[in-house]
Amino acid sequence: MSHYQIEANNITFIYPDGHQALKDISFTLSQRESIGIIGANGAGKSTLLLLLLGILFPNEGTISVGGLPVTKKTLPHIREKIGLAFQNPDDQLFMTTVYDDVAFGPRNYKLNEDEVEKRVVQALEIVGILHLKTRAPYKLSGGEKRAAAIASVLSMHPDILILDEPTNALDPKSRRRLINLLSTFNHPKIIATHDLDMLFNLCERTIILKDGQIMADGLTTDLLADETLMTLCNLEVPLSIQNCSTCTYKHML
Repeated sequence: MSHYQIEANNITFIYPDGHQALKDISFTLSQRESIGIIGANGAGKSTLLLLLLGILFPNEGTISVGGLPVTKKTLPHIREKIGLAFQNPDDQLFMTTVYDDVAFGPRNYKLNEDEVEKRVVQALEIVGILHLKTRAPYKLSGGEKRAAAIASVLSMHPDILILDEPTNALDPKSRRRLINLLSTFNHPKIIATHDLDMLFNLCERTIILKDGQIMADGLTTDLLADETLMTLCNLEVPLSIQNCSTCTYKHML
């Protein structure tokens, strides 16, 4: 078994129309590590997530998850290891009740209903919305939908969490609650986001993509405070540390 939860080695991906989305990407995700993936629109963040999940496959290079190579044959096992919370929770919630949405994955594993119920209740308790289990997803607030979508991932008992823009469209209170929730998870995490202030709370390490290539990979506090680097990558230094003479990285949320 590999020491790394995810290993990406020299990944290159070209879409059928000839657009090269990623070029020579290499990185590792260790156990209990959280990595932020940032970059301007079109930098390659979404393509990278699709490759990690085996929805797309690289033209060159290899990816392994928990020591298992990502191939068409291994996809069922890979998707047991990785849980993805989509950018839009409405893409993940499609049943008539929150309970059934969270139960959907375990039921697909052919688990008995007692085990399904145990997992659903546990996942809903973790995200704090057990009281909403009989509610129709379309009646939930944005923050409640996000919590339900994450619960639907947790009920699968994944080894790794991948989150695509988890704070997108959340109001400040819901955003803070979600950040607090995610900070309690011990899972290795990859978080693709434009919410740079959130990364200070959740990710000690950040990878910056530009035009499909890794421009920097290092400590979040160092990279996001580097105005020259951020400008080069068509990004801005987070508001929380702009014009901060002491650079203590205390952030307003």
